[in-house]
Amino acid sequence: MRKVIVCTFLSLDGVMQAPGGPDEDTGSGFEHGGWQKNASDDEVGAAIAGWYEHSDAMLLGRKTYEIFASYWPTADPGNPFTRRMNSTRKYVASRTLASVAWENSTLLEGDVTDAVRALKSSEGGNINVVGSGDLAQTLMRHDLVDEYRLTIHPVIIGSGKRLFADGAIPTALEPVSVSTTKGGTLLGVYRPKGAPTYDSY
Repeated sequence: MRKVIVCTFLSLDGVMQAPGGPDEDTGSGFEHGGWQKNASDDEVGAAIAGWYEHSDAMLLGRKTYEIFASYWPTADPGNPFTRRMNSTRKYVASRTLASVAWENSTLLEGDVTDAVRALKSSEGGNINVVGSGDLAQTLMRHDLVDEYRLTIHPVIIGSGKRLFADGAIPTALEPVSVSTTKGGTLLGVYRPKGAPTYDSY
């Protein structure tokens, strides 16, 4: 069974919107795009590269797909991520796209949860959900996320799209590995382990 792994950059207050650049995603008037670079360090890049070692596909929502497809095909070939991003199989969940042109991309058909269940049962390595907040929340609501790989950066944004937005399903998490980089970024890998339990002090 393939694992679906949510890989996301987060600010300390949980914002995931537009970490990569000012114009990446200005939805809802977001003015803080590009917040990640100066709140990161080289250890983060090394950790992310390791997270991709056992994955051979990405699962993307429309917005993230369009952002990536406009950048990576012509990105610097000297960047070690350029070849990986272009060669990796991409599965795209969208209700509006009629086709996808970026190499190795496939548009999922029908209900996205049914399509993802079929992917999980197919042959292959793990599948990383990159960015794609709306898609990630849909997968969480349908118990289709097997693991979270999160970089939590030492910056507070104050507004914007959050991975664990209002309405998220209460879930207990098992820590797989947690470490901190020299720049203060938390690298956390967690697996869902059912509903949280409640007690009193």
